Amino acid sequence: MPTSPLSAPLTLPNGFILKNRFCKSAMTEAMADTSDNPTQAHNRLYGRWAQGGLGLLMTGNVMIDRRYLERPGNVVVEDESNLPALTAWASAAKANGTSVWVQISHPGRQCPMVVNPKPLSPSDEKLNLLGMFGKPRPMSEADITEAIFRYGQTARIVKKAGFDGVQIHAAHGYLVSQFLSPITNQRGDDWGGSLPNRARFLRAVLAETRKQVGPDFPIGVKLNSADFQKGGFSLEECKQVARWLQEDGIDLLEISGGTYEEMSFATATEDDTPRDSTRKREAFFLEYAREIRAEITLPMVVTGGFRSRAAMEAALREDGIDMIGLARPLCVMPDGAAQLLSGEKDQIGVSEAGLTLGTGSWGLNTKNKVINLVNTVARVEFYVAQMDRMAAGQEPRADGKASALSLMAGYFGKSTFAAFRRKPRARKAIKARLLDSAPRSS
Repeated sequence: MPTSPLSAPLTLPNGFILKNRFCKSAMTEAMADTSDNPTQAHNRLYGRWAQGGLGLLMTGNVMIDRRYLERPGNVVVEDESNLPALTAWASAAKANGTSVWVQISHPGRQCPMVVNPKPLSPSDEKLNLLGMFGKPRPMSEADITEAIFRYGQTARIVKKAGFDGVQIHAAHGYLVSQFLSPITNQRGDDWGGSLPNRARFLRAVLAETRKQVGPDFPIGVKLNSADFQKGGFSLEECKQVARWLQEDGIDLLEISGGTYEEMSFATATEDDTPRDSTRKREAFFLEYAREIRAEITLPMVVTGGFRSRAAMEAALREDGIDMIGLARPLCVMPDGAAQLLSGEKDQIGVSEAGLTLGTGSWGLNTKNKVINLVNTVARVEFYVAQMDRMAAGQEPRADGKASALSLMAGYFGKSTFAAFRRKPRARKAIKARLLDSAPRSS
């Protein structure tokens, strides 16, 4: 078998070298203990992935503020109290020469009611999904200053723990993405309005993170190619933000898309992509990435839809993409990268046809938003369940069949139980302002 471009090392702008072109993109694990610390489950799961031939492992959401989670079970890094557990996680994930970065994040308004009924956001636009989210409070100048500091502090701590880099989550409708989008950012001050103002939060987060980790520590950004909502963050705006990020000195840009209201990152299938050429090439966001590539020279990762080695190699050779982001396939085939590199397999992943309530009017892309939401959550939770199996030392299921309703019930049950277990600590955190050392605006 000829040498594949997928096996070539990638040197980042700061000189850091990734051993090949496979990146495990971030997926939420929901495995933290009652104090929001990483556990042996994280170590087993990431140790399993590290043995699977990947060049880069990106952790799931690691939250910067205990009061606001993407879901119960998130790891939180606010101080060095969980440094030993973080160090053990980093060590397990770096086996086999794999690099591991921490995705640092704040959910903004996408913080479930069971965690905090009063989330923060740039504006007070509520996320209306089955009553799962509370009406957000618009962030004050002090809230913004504190959040910026927290991103940098979390990055500094995980660097100390031995992780190789961080990724700032600026996609999928989380806090940074909320600042970027005109839909969720309706501020009239210097943090809203024009694109330079809406991008100011992301650039401030990046500057603070760089300040706290130093010049040689890799920093990546996950950015929406677009929100795919009328009036939302657009591809043209994404291209400009990408140019600014290059000027600001990031090391790796990952392209994705969508928000909780328009879940392109979670619901897209090959039948949903807009053009025949894209369907043949598999990757959901590849067309957008080509346009962004024309604007920047930064190393780029594209995640979403890749299944065959041929499509992955074509993206590297013909489209200027530098890394292939994989998520769901690695939950059912943790050795998928190694198998593609060795030629043992030409394609990875499983069919998701069995992960809906049925066919026809009960399929994934119906006009019924409730059915769509159930099916979307079911698909996500099937892969979460496979991560749970690997974290317990078991092999994942690769048949792709499960009851959507049982998976949905499992999601709510697990989330509610995890929220209840951490409730006393969370209640204390909500009442008290943490990190008294954080700078405050006057």
